[in-house]
Amino acid sequence: MGKRENDTYSIKDLIPQMLQENKLQKGMDQLAVKDAWKSVMGNGVMSYTESVLLNKSILVVKLSSSTLREELSYGKEKIIKMLNDSLNKELIKSIRLI
Repeated sequence: MGKRENDTYSIKDLIPQMLQENKLQKGMDQLAVKDAWKSVMGNGVMSYTESVLLNKSILVVKLSSSTLREELSYGKEKIIKMLNDSLNKELIKSIRLI
């Protein structure tokens, strides 16, 4: 039998390493962005949101209301800042509303 190492690691340290090694960070970011969109934009906007997708650093949001899409397009920079603040990292660089 091999010698057992007595090194201890915390879960907090191991999870980021596991996510990186298994290339799961992209999926975790996708989920975090969807949750951030819901919390930042609220139930009113969510009722018109059909999908939220993060493609590299571009957030693509499909809305069922053209009026809402037009209104949100005026505040894209503010929305990006609020979402990145909610995520605690600069994940989103631009938003595309469709």
